[in-house]
Amino acid sequence: MVLLGIGKSDTEADLMYLVDKVIKLRVFSDEQGKFDKSVQEVGGAILLVSQFTLYADTRKGRRPGFSDAMPVHEAKEVFTRVTETFRSSGVNIETGVFQADMSVSLVNEGPVTLLIDSTDRLKSHHS
Repeated sequence: MVLLGIGKSDTEADLMYLVDKVIKLRVFSDEQGKFDKSVQEVGGAILLVSQFTLYADTRKGRRPGFSDAMPVHEAKEVFTRVTETFRSSGVNIETGVFQADMSVSLVNEGPVTLLIDSTDRLKSHHS
């Protein structure tokens, strides 16, 4: 499952980075139990769900702010492009309904939950 937060400052390069990272990240175990296989290599699938609340700013007050999330009309277009890019990778993609109130369940069968931020690609590996 990929919960995708789209920020107002995200660029096409950010989105392509995330798609590439997600489909190639080695988070599935090989025969020796090491993380050495990607979703592509195991023939897996991805449930892609738009989740603007990942951009919640809770630093002030009691009500989260979402000013860093991309506006809805733009985010829907971006979500569609990201979905199409995932599909063109050959990985089976299912999506939720954009901006719908959905019930989504996750059964986490392993110890892996990762936060991938496209701005991390711009940071030094030695900091």
